Amino acid sequence: GADPLKEVALNVFAQVAMYKVETLVPHLAQLHPLLGQLLSVGLIDVRVAALRATASFVQALEEPAHRDQFQGLIPAMVSTLMDALKAGDEAAAQEALDMLVEVAGTEPRFLRKQLEPVCQAMLTIAAEEKFEEGVRHLAIEFIVTLCEQREKAPGMMRKIPQYIGQLCNILLKMLLDVEDDPDWHTATTEENEDAGNSDNFHVAQENLDRLSCALRGKTMLPAVTPSMNTLLGHAEWSHRHAALTCLAQIAEGCEKQLRKSTDEIADMLVGRFQDPHPRVRWAAVNATGQLCTDLGPDIQDEQNTKLLPALLAAMDDPSMRVAAHATAAMVNFSEGCDKDLMQPYLDALITKLLQLLQHQSKLVQEGALTALASVADSAQDLFQKYYSATMPYLKGILVNSQGKEDRMLRAKSMECISLVGMAVGKDVFREDAKEVMGVLNNLQNAGGAQKPESDDPTTGYMLQAWARICKTLGEEFVPYLPYVMPPLLTSASIKPDVTIRNADDADDEEESDDVATYDVGDQKISINTAVLEEKATACSMVLCYAEELKENFYPYIEQVAEIMMPLVKFFFHEEVRKAAAQTLPELLVAAALSVKKGKATAAHHNAQWVKNLGCAFVKALLEVVEDESESELLCAELESINECLQVLCPPAEDVAGGKEQVLLDPTQLEACVVQFEEVLKGSVERSTERIERSKTEDFDEEEREELQAEHEAESEVLDAVNECIGTLAKCLKSQLHPYFDRMLPYILQLLSEQSSSDERRVAICIFDDIVEHTGEGGAANKYFPQFMPHFLSAAVNAHDDLRQAAVYGVGVCAQFGGAAFVPYLAPVAQALNACVSAPESRSEDKAAATENAISSLGKIVIYQRDNIQGALGQPPEVLADFWLSLLPLHDDIVEAREVHKLLVKLITENDAMVLGANQKNLGELARIMVHALSEGVPSLTKKRALVTDETGAQMVTLLKQLQGALPAEQFAKAAQGLNETQQKMVQALLSQ
Repeated sequence: GADPLKEVALNVFAQVAMYKVETLVPHLAQLHPLLGQLLSVGLIDVRVAALRATASFVQALEEPAHRDQFQGLIPAMVSTLMDALKAGDEAAAQEALDMLVEVAGTEPRFLRKQLEPVCQAMLTIAAEEKFEEGVRHLAIEFIVTLCEQREKAPGMMRKIPQYIGQLCNILLKMLLDVEDDPDWHTATTEENEDAGNSDNFHVAQENLDRLSCALRGKTMLPAVTPSMNTLLGHAEWSHRHAALTCLAQIAEGCEKQLRKSTDEIADMLVGRFQDPHPRVRWAAVNATGQLCTDLGPDIQDEQNTKLLPALLAAMDDPSMRVAAHATAAMVNFSEGCDKDLMQPYLDALITKLLQLLQHQSKLVQEGALTALASVADSAQDLFQKYYSATMPYLKGILVNSQGKEDRMLRAKSMECISLVGMAVGKDVFREDAKEVMGVLNNLQNAGGAQKPESDDPTTGYMLQAWARICKTLGEEFVPYLPYVMPPLLTSASIKPDVTIRNADDADDEEESDDVATYDVGDQKISINTAVLEEKATACSMVLCYAEELKENFYPYIEQVAEIMMPLVKFFFHEEVRKAAAQTLPELLVAAALSVKKGKATAAHHNAQWVKNLGCAFVKALLEVVEDESESELLCAELESINECLQVLCPPAEDVAGGKEQVLLDPTQLEACVVQFEEVLKGSVERSTERIERSKTEDFDEEEREELQAEHEAESEVLDAVNECIGTLAKCLKSQLHPYFDRMLPYILQLLSEQSSSDERRVAICIFDDIVEHTGEGGAANKYFPQFMPHFLSAAVNAHDDLRQAAVYGVGVCAQFGGAAFVPYLAPVAQALNACVSAPESRSEDKAAATENAISSLGKIVIYQRDNIQGALGQPPEVLADFWLSLLPLHDDIVEAREVHKLLVKLITENDAMVLGANQKNLGELARIMVHALSEGVPSLTKKRALVTDETGAQMVTLLKQLQGALPAEQFAKAAQGLNETQQKMVQALLSQ
């Protein structure tokens, strides 16, 4: 047909392929040569239409064999693009590039066999400065998109490092497209920070960041380092500026490799703080701040003696923009520091920041306030020394900053005051807090019902300041709630400002920087991000109040619940969803406590009210879990469900004792189990997909590291499910088994040898809880044949956390398994002995597993004593003596306290096996108890005490008895190995 008809027909094929590709599959043998012919010759518009149709088929076909039939058309697809450019038809070229980018994003492996020529063509386009910027940027987008397709084509682009190097050189050259705009030097606000930076500059910045995150340092650093070094030594300021900009952009993705070179990096950066051009100095300061974030806390720990003095000096830079940015970098630096590292610098740093509060530039003043806030947050109680000198300055700024141009300064002073208050604590801050709250209240009242201007930061900063002051004052904040809560709930209830229009509509050139636009299908959705940020801040602050004030938040529970429950599904902002999900269990805790403590004043606010709230919250959370795709959010939602279950399903012991009651009904229990099944099923499917990905031809070591990060993120989801199952097990005991049986197939799949160590660990932890909390009377013994082989394998695994879960689990099996445990006793004892006797078994990484193994040996001694002779061929006393020789425990505090409590019980009961024949173990028992007491008891020491107060008191009594029963010389030996401080602690306890 005529060319216009060909174009129409091809467009129809493209549409049909997108929506009903299965109808065209029988005709692929005819379509393939037809498309090849139309791609190769004729009008550009027809060839581009053929490219569109081909791209649609590639993306729509589900069977790889069908899709691969089109691989032979790739050269013709690229030729169509290149011919459009030769003809000067850059609009057609952009359309072709758009389609190729889509293919790169959806089916990257389709391009694998033609990868090098395709990438070379794209690099040729990207490097050609005569082409329109949009065309060059799309060519770059194609290659970067391919690099980012880790899940579909892991490691593929790292196989062609020469092309990555070429692309990096193109991007570095684009960073040179910057002018020394006079507006940049007028540092009155942050608005002109990008003055002089071109579109090319911004595209290069973004893509260097994306490339480094996609490819990581082993590939990225060799590709950029030679050119960066050349640029750093160049006479032109723009070249040095480009090198420093590049370093800041690639730091996140290359952090593992860059951490090895912090000394050289710090020397280079500090040297550029003295560069003759202010924009280069600014770039050096900016890179320093970025690296403090990406390489922290290592770079702060290792290079503080170089970086901190340099940042302090930069705060006096003649360029006000550089000086202001040095304060911003100080924020990055201090966020990665503990107070001990900061202490030597505090005098000079705080003196300097207080001086800058009186600087002529508001930008510098604002930066100094933010830096001072961050330093106070890092210094914590060390800041008390500077409080009396600092707070008057801050209150003065808060009170005196009245003009419109002073709004950000005033907002920053709110932030600084509240963070300083948190650092120094309630007792120091109390009186000033009252004064500050009065000022904030007046500011709130002055605004009245009038809607603040879009660029007024007051509301957001005020909401956060109130929450910090609440955290500092605790219950003393309650009187302020009546005027704090109404504006807070107004902000939390604010509706999203959303505009929807057709994708073909032109962008609004006057659109505010606060508006983000997304392409969704054939529509554009524009959202006012400033409104969303205010809402997100408000929701986070509501969470803070509910969490901090507990039952004192009672008057607002129902109103907040009404706002928050729908927000767990808030599509537009993840932080809103997360805050809403985390607030619901805090409201439930507040409701339960208000009823229990008699603070609930309404007659109908009773246990049934708590139950109704809890059931509504769990229902809302289960619904959002069903559709959640983000692992971090899924974790938060599951953790919130668990916190609700802890209120609705208290431990059976508390229920039996009349302290609590079960509020979860069977319908809700069923809904929970169904959703937990789905989460476990999804996790197994994702695990299988990762295993398949690891088998692809381009999979390499860097992909293996990325895969491990995914395994770890997945394990956090599984940990959250484990916590939920554990809560139900503690409440329902063996009544949970029918529900557990439904989840069991997925848990067993996680125990596969192909699963990651973290996945296997979680599966074992789930069974640990089932045996420990539902196994009384041997109720869980039926699961032993399925799980014990996995326990025995994991108990000798090199992965420390997996081994710890397994050795703990065999202990609870010994405790509750009775005769059903006997067939496993010998191999379990052998595995535990291997664990405690292994080289470096007491090293930091291995200590927790070792101590759990020791604990489990004790459980075998105590609960399987009648079976030891038959299973091990030795008297139980031999194993008991071996167990005692390994005590006390030091590293796993929870397990240490449990084991030491159990030991004291056995001694008190005159257990013959523990005391030994003719009480031969008394000296050994004295040694164990003296050493266990050497770290004190919780009520007397801030250290991690190895015993509870109750166990400690019992040990003191027993030791006093032993002191009289044992020869003085033998009793004195009990303290051998203790340092002077530990000996004094034991003496102090014995003298009570």
